[in-house]
Amino acid sequence: MTYEGVLTKMQTEFSNPIQYYLVFENSFLSLNQLLDKSLEISFQGYQCLNCGKKKKIFRQGFCYDCFMSSAAAGDWIMKPELSTAHLDIEDRDLEYEKKVQLQPHIVYLALSSEVKVGVTRKTQVPTRWIDQGAVQAVPIVEVPNRYLAGITEVALKNYYADKTNWQKMLKNEVPQIDLMAERLQLENRIPTEVREFFHPNQEDLYELHYPVLHYPTKVSSLNLDKSPNFSGKLTGIKGQYLLFEDGTVFNVRTFEGYVVRINI
Repeated sequence: MTYEGVLTKMQTEFSNPIQYYLVFENSFLSLNQLLDKSLEISFQGYQCLNCGKKKKIFRQGFCYDCFMSSAAAGDWIMKPELSTAHLDIEDRDLEYEKKVQLQPHIVYLALSSEVKVGVTRKTQVPTRWIDQGAVQAVPIVEVPNRYLAGITEVALKNYYADKTNWQKMLKNEVPQIDLMAERLQLENRIPTEVREFFHPNQEDLYELHYPVLHYPTKVSSLNLDKSPNFSGKLTGIKGQYLLFEDGTVFNVRTFEGYVVRINI
């Protein structure tokens, strides 16, 4: 069977194991059903996720012009502490920024390659942790806007990483760490204006299980710009990566906006 469309990040369902789907305009693929089967992935072109034009993708699925102008690609996306909608100050589009920034956000600890601190909108729990390939996660605080979440993350970066080591995550090299115990140490490490939102014994530990037949010992990234045609046997899915038998891994999110043809 053949499927063709614009890549967007894999959609997920929180279950045991997590269910993964590639969704195209007129079809979708249930990827869990393809484990232990051979896939061919062929690069066909580009389509910006913002303007829809067939322009080379620059970053985050956007062409250069859209990345530089769209409110959905502002600096506050990657650096929540730069959020200003709570001050009624516009970055690119105040209406959009208020909609996204002025809603409940979670600051969390997640265990993927090591303990990391991060920020996500409450509506993205547990999707955000699945996308990172975390095997465990626990919320630290729930705050009413993105700015407060951002300054909390900045404070906790002094103690924890804020990025995942993707190679260790894909090889399942995960240390044994008690996240609940880690969380209990944090009250005096978070900013004063956020401490009212910290409740020592309130949060639950999330456990995440991925559909992986076996983990690779070495990994090599598939780059569609350099290798536009690839075939291999799918042996796992973790984070936003497809894992293949030969150690090749494909980060679907990195190639959002790329048009591909998939043969099964």
